[in-house]
Amino acid sequence: MRRIKQNDEVVVISGRDRGKRGKVLKVLKDNRALISGVHMIKKHQKPNPNLGVAGGIIEKESSIDISNVALFDEKAGKASRIAIEINKKGEKTRKFKSSKSNVDG
Repeated sequence: MRRIKQNDEVVVISGRDRGKRGKVLKVLKDNRALISGVHMIKKHQKPNPNLGVAGGIIEKESSIDISNVALFDEKAGKASRIAIEINKKGEKTRKFKSSKSNVDG
């Protein structure tokens, strides 16, 4: 089970975007994630009239390593680490270490 999943609210804890919050758009296989509004890069794009794409400089999100982000805990109001616990049914659940509440509900 992954500690960070798609649509989680995360906070960047290190790097040039430290302190920014965003929603996880996609988790990649190599322990990297795309987060909305974080680690923005400029890409020079050629026009493609067949696809109707205008050329120019576009700004888009680049991937960031998962170790540089932490889940945002609404109850605590800050970033928190995650514990994975197994309940009596044998199912895994994610819990915040700071407030001991479930991440998924």
